[in-house]
Amino acid sequence: MWLPAAVRERVAAVHGGAALPERLRQYDGWAARYEQDVAALEYRAPHLAAASLSFVFPAPPAGARLLDVACGTGLVARELHRRGFRCLHGVDGSAGMLEQARSTGLYRQLQRCVLGQEPLPVPPEHYDAVMVVGALGEGQVPSAVLPELLRVTKPGGFLCLTTRSNPSNLQYKVELEAVLEKLERQGAWQKVLAQEVEHWERATSEEESTQGTGYISGVVYIYRKCPVPPLEEG
Repeated sequence: MWLPAAVRERVAAVHGGAALPERLRQYDGWAARYEQDVAALEYRAPHLAAASLSFVFPAPPAGARLLDVACGTGLVARELHRRGFRCLHGVDGSAGMLEQARSTGLYRQLQRCVLGQEPLPVPPEHYDAVMVVGALGEGQVPSAVLPELLRVTKPGGFLCLTTRSNPSNLQYKVELEAVLEKLERQGAWQKVLAQEVEHWERATSEEESTQGTGYISGVVYIYRKCPVPPLEEG
């Protein structure tokens, strides 16, 4: 059973080849319906990413400072809050999405930032973890932003990233993984996990579907910025 045509059209619009100003206007216009549409998509990335970070996070989460990049309406914040994370900051390029995120009351700080066009508006080594869930994809946030994410992460901090594995995003995924591996070879971070998930979200077309399942697959990556502190003896 395929998605309603209107949902398919809105998803296709923001993942298409529109210029950045037009794409941001599309997100502004989508903000009020966004959560309804991603519920129809059965979009699992926020849950999967937050669960993965919570699993590897070594310290009590309440005192950790996290940055939710391309935070949208706050879906990731809800999942993190359920797992005990309380000090959440968010950035997004869409004023409409930020308005929805602000209404959740879950973020201590929200700022507008178009990642890939400008640096993150935060000092170096500021966050215990940085999340980018759903925005690393074709026509979205370029993979060249990864060093900027590392800049604002504390040594020993975590970066939790996701991308889709559907056919129209495979070239982007190849390019993203090349950058991930290059940074690991350079000693910038260590890979903690890379988890492929089959039922990531519902496909918007038969061509995008994984082996006719009606879903597309995706990946959660977690890296830890070097130098990683030694384990405490106890």
